[in-house]
Parts: sequence; structure tokens; C-alpha cells
Amino acid sequence: MVDNDRVLDELGFYLLAGAGGEGPATLMDEARKGEELGFGTGFFAERWTSYKEAGAQSGAACAVTQRMHIGTAATNFNTRHPLITGSMAATLHRLSGGRFILGLGRGVPQYSALGVSPATTAQLEDFAHVMRRLWKGEFIVNHDGPIGKYDVLVLDPDFDEDIRLGLVAFGPNTLKLGGRAFDDVILHTYFTPETLQRCVKTVKESAEQTGRDPESVRVWSCLATIGDHLPEELRLKKTVARLATYLQAYGDLLVSTNGWDPTVLQRFREDSVVTSVAGAIDHKATPEQIEHVATLLPEEWLSASATGSPAQCAERIRKELEYGADCVITHGATPDQLQPVIAAYRATDTRLN
Repeated sequence: MVDNDRVLDELGFYLLAGAGGEGPATLMDEARKGEELGFGTGFFAERWTSYKEAGAQSGAACAVTQRMHIGTAATNFNTRHPLITGSMAATLHRLSGGRFILGLGRGVPQYSALGVSPATTAQLEDFAHVMRRLWKGEFIVNHDGPIGKYDVLVLDPDFDEDIRLGLVAFGPNTLKLGGRAFDDVILHTYFTPETLQRCVKTVKESAEQTGRDPESVRVWSCLATIGDHLPEELRLKKTVARLATYLQAYGDLLVSTNGWDPTVLQRFREDSVVTSVAGAIDHKATPEQIEHVATLLPEEWLSASATGSPAQCAERIRKELEYGADCVITHGATPDQLQPVIAAYRATDTRLN
């Protein structure tokens, strides 16, 4: 018997997925729809160069939902003063009745052009410890650590907040950090099953070695979920063009992490159509250019996603859980676009409330 009322705590999605749809005004409807479908968590990716600022997005989503968790995946620790980030998280935590997750990321090398350096492992760990102390009402004097020197750091001595900390992780050092200092570890899109299994093992072992319960740290697979009920041009943009954009930004890391053939990446980078696109392929390329890019990417690379019929997408999501992920983010599609997939997922649901 299908339980259509079960909250799907193991599933999440991204609000304002990709370029953000029609703009931030659609955010509230997406949040309501995601909660209606039963998603456990709605995530945000902050983008400075558009209308996707983390605090504004999170506040709006928390205000129009009652049950679903809301998390940043990710924002950056070094673009705000620690007290501003800590206060933002505490405010959202109280506003939502304890449903907010503060998810952090390293940043990317391109940030240096904006005067912001990607975070180091030591900085992320230091920041996590400082946040937890502030949320417990501690008065921190003369902090001198990887995140900098501060004479005084304090939010409210009466605070006693348990706010989940998330970390978007790629390489082994970040995965180990997630296991020892964070509550949620969010992996990257287009990780192969073998990569997912290795990442889960790294996180859980790190948690155990630090004296934490490995089950207390949730590892999220970020699985591109693009069913064939969507128009083909849109599917290509959300699969081929999105993967190509990742390869533009940090192709070497993604290819080496998955053990893919680097000569394919080199051919991709040297292709005349790829080099002619003035910007991110998923934002700037024409449908014809994207069709060409599709000929450059092996099916093996694109198969690290949920595609096909809604039933096939639902089965692929379940596979991610079998591979060891605690939770799965159905990445790249809006709640409306995901509705048939969620219906198919529920149709074979064997979990109990």
C-alpha cells in the first residue's frame, strides 16, 4: 500500500534550480510545492552575481513552509563577518522552528578575481567550531585562528541553539572534515556510484575516528534528476550543458575524482564550439551548440544521473541510497518538474513512517 503522506526525509531538492527559473518571485511557490510533494529538505545555492543571496532566500522559504528543512548548499564563511553569519543562522533557526541548516562551501578559484580566496580546510573547521560556541551562548575573547583574529565574538549569552552545519564536499580532505566537524555532507553532482561509495566511506570513517556516531552525519548524494517527460531541449540544458559547465569550471578535479579519461576533457576544452561560448555553457550556449557539446561527452559521464521515465528516475534515486547515501538531492529540476518522479518514487515506497 502506498503511503502518500509519508514525509520523504531522505529526499531534497534545490530551490531556484540552475539559473533560477523566472526569478526570485517564484521561490515561495517552489518552496510550498516542494513541501506539498513531501520533500524533507529544500536547498539553496548562493550566487553573488544574481538574485540568489542566501539570507533572503532562506528567510522567504522558511516563512512559507511549516515542516520542510531549509538549507544553504552552499554559502561561504569569508564573505560575511562571523557574527553576521552566526546571527543569520540563529535568526533563521528560530524563525523556522529549528528547520534551518547552515551549509558552507570552499568557493572556487574564480572567486580570487572578486577579492575572496577559497576557504582552506583549517578555516572551515575553525569557523564550524566558532559557530557552535556562539550558538551555545559562549563569549569568545581574543580568538586567533585560521579564520582570523577577533578581540570579541558573542551573539547572546542566553543562546542554547542546536543548528545543523552542512559542508559541500569534493576532495578527501573536505570529506574527512565533514565527518569530524559537520552534520550534513553534500556531495557534487555527476559523481559515479564508485565515487559515491568511496565518499560515504571516507566521511563515516572520519566521524568514527573522531569519536562521533557515523550515523549522525548525513551524506547527501546530489543526483541530477531529469526525466524524459521534460522537453528534449530542456533536458539537454539540464544534463549536457550543466555537466559541460562543471567541466569548464573545475574539470580536472571532477575527472580525476571519478577516474575518467583526461584526454576526453582535453578534447572538450580544445573544441572550437566550446571555446566560442562566452561564459557558462548552461547559461550562454545556444541549443545547437549544446547539441554539439553532447557529442563530446561520453555516455559513461552523463549516466551518473537519473534520466529516462519517471519510474526509471525513481529507481535510480533508490540506487543512490543502496550505494550508501543517507539522502539524495534530486538536482537540477523544480518541484513541478519533479512531481511525476516523486509519484513514481512513492508508488514503490516500502519505508514506514
